[in-house]
Amino acid sequence: MDRNNQVSKYVAEFIGTFALVFAGTGAIIINDVTGGVITHVGVGLVFGLIIMTMIYALGDISGAHFNPSVSFGFWLAKRLPAKELLPYVTSQVLGALASSFLLKTIFPLHKTLGTTLPNLISSGGDFVLETILTFFLMFVIIQVAQGAKEKGLMAGVAIGGMVGLEAIFAGPITGASMNPARSLGPAVISGHLEFLWVYLTAPFLGSALAIGSTFLLNLNQ
Repeated sequence: MDRNNQVSKYVAEFIGTFALVFAGTGAIIINDVTGGVITHVGVGLVFGLIIMTMIYALGDISGAHFNPSVSFGFWLAKRLPAKELLPYVTSQVLGALASSFLLKTIFPLHKTLGTTLPNLISSGGDFVLETILTFFLMFVIIQVAQGAKEKGLMAGVAIGGMVGLEAIFAGPITGASMNPARSLGPAVISGHLEFLWVYLTAPFLGSALAIGSTFLLNLNQ
């Protein structure tokens, strides 16, 4: 029974990450091919809403991480067993790759498939901004995922709202990934790997800083 429970967690992480990449990067692609019908704000809202709905759909099963840097943060906070970290991350990466592959079959002529790429900023500046964005996201996640039951009921709104907010204001500059799996899938399938290192490293640093700040906040508790 315990083994079945573990498998359910990994399936949930696969499905949630698949949905995130399919809806989020799919919105980017559709916005491109329709001449901006969805709009930048609309794309940001899609990312926020898909995260929110998947949290409510799958949160009770896996915790609804859908993001390797979030799983890393929960591991640092000792709220995810070390033995589960790699399976979680693997499930998330496979979900992102599968989603990007499907989008490639639907939109074979699209060049980037929603790959996160720096715009009008250096890769160093992109790294700093992605680190800060992930810091805020992980800080919100770890804070609303604990404490009062009422806070837990609103976790999906708070986390989805944070994702949408950051996607709207920082998306035009960095793509506002905050998620190595979300960046890896489109980059690998489209072949745009030139800035991938930023999106595979900065989120982990931001997540670690968020967990460190949470520890400092709770010193007297």
